[in-house]
Amino acid sequence: MWGGRFAEGPAAVMAEINASIPFDKRLWRQDVRGSIAHAEMLGKTGIVGQSDADAIIAGLKQIETEYEAEGVPVNLALEDIHMTIEARLTEIIGPVAGRLHTARSRNDQVATAFRLWTRDAVNEVMGALSNLREALIVRAEEQSDTILPGFTHLQVAQPVTLGHHLLAYYEMFTRDASRLRMCNQRNSECPLGSAALAGTGFANDRDMTAKALGFERPTANSMDSVSDRDFALDYLMAASQIALHLSRLAEEIIIWASQPFGFVALSDAWSTGSSIMPQKRNPDAAELVRGHAGRITGCLNALMMTMKGLPLAYSKDMQNDKPPVFEAHDLLGLCLTAMTGMVESMTFAPEKMRTAADSGFSTATDLADWLVRQGGIPFREAHHITGAAVKLCEERGCGLADLSIEDLVAIDGRIAGHDLPDLTVEGSVASRTSYGGTAPEQVRYQIMMLKQTNRL
Repeated sequence: MWGGRFAEGPAAVMAEINASIPFDKRLWRQDVRGSIAHAEMLGKTGIVGQSDADAIIAGLKQIETEYEAEGVPVNLALEDIHMTIEARLTEIIGPVAGRLHTARSRNDQVATAFRLWTRDAVNEVMGALSNLREALIVRAEEQSDTILPGFTHLQVAQPVTLGHHLLAYYEMFTRDASRLRMCNQRNSECPLGSAALAGTGFANDRDMTAKALGFERPTANSMDSVSDRDFALDYLMAASQIALHLSRLAEEIIIWASQPFGFVALSDAWSTGSSIMPQKRNPDAAELVRGHAGRITGCLNALMMTMKGLPLAYSKDMQNDKPPVFEAHDLLGLCLTAMTGMVESMTFAPEKMRTAADSGFSTATDLADWLVRQGGIPFREAHHITGAAVKLCEERGCGLADLSIEDLVAIDGRIAGHDLPDLTVEGSVASRTSYGGTAPEQVRYQIMMLKQTNRL
């Protein structure tokens, strides 16, 4: 490839560090798609004779069939997937293959293939994310009435329903889906035909290739076209956010599956044992999801550091753009599949959840709210009165629901003559009927609305 300018070949280490075929070979489908679109444009515009364009397209389709069946051969001397395909095309159709590179450069070629791959990757993750969200909806509907403690600072705060808790993660993953959609909305311009950095003197039809490849329009600036990797960063940012949400859910599962909690049991399919302790059932799938989040966010940091100091236009540093994106995508796919399997198959322990929800005076806020509503007491004073009631319960070794109205009147006489509210955990969750609240009826309403508005 460099014969016209270079008298000697590269050093062995230079050949190795320069080659990207070991990892960019997975772009072969997108590169073939881009090359076919480019060849069709060359033929239609007359930049290349139609018979030559037809021969190029036929050769590319043959390569597509070969690679689908046999995989991509790796030859470091050919550097990357683009030259690997071109070399094979030359073997198939001869010197005519050299016309394919007319009016393009590897710079716009790789930018196009990578954009196409990233769009495909986003669509894959959207499908996997949809499966997880559907699993959460199914389990939330099933557990609409199940009560468990809601925590703040990992301390029992107020009783909530398990359905409500699961819907919280559904909302997180719904925002993630919107971020993915925005990735593809921004990645809707095609760089093909921008050439090395300055455009080309050939009368190419960039609108034609953009449309053929499913983009909305061609990119507007040739220098930005070949040096932009925002689309890859967008994807890694969205992937990192998904990984963070997956990690939070994984952490809850790990805590819930521990013996002190015992809220959930993972199926055999998503658990492992110990090499020395036969009684162990370890939530390794959840732990690996939690751990992979660090690797995925690390991939984002890696690409940001690669891009942070690059001048326009293309620099060889950008060859390092693909490994972190590929790694993050593969890890994210594993994590989403594993989490969906865990959510679908885990077994809940409602009795243990309900018992835990009844601890720590979790209905204290209900008492304070009742003092405000029935006694007309300012909330800060009601907060103080409730604190005194909790202290009384601690002294007696009982719960708030065990106190009488006389006990409370003894603390503050302004509430004389009123009937006590239902301070059980069932009464508490049933009362939380505000929009988006934890009451079972609200959980079922939210699920109904999700189904009706197709937010699944």
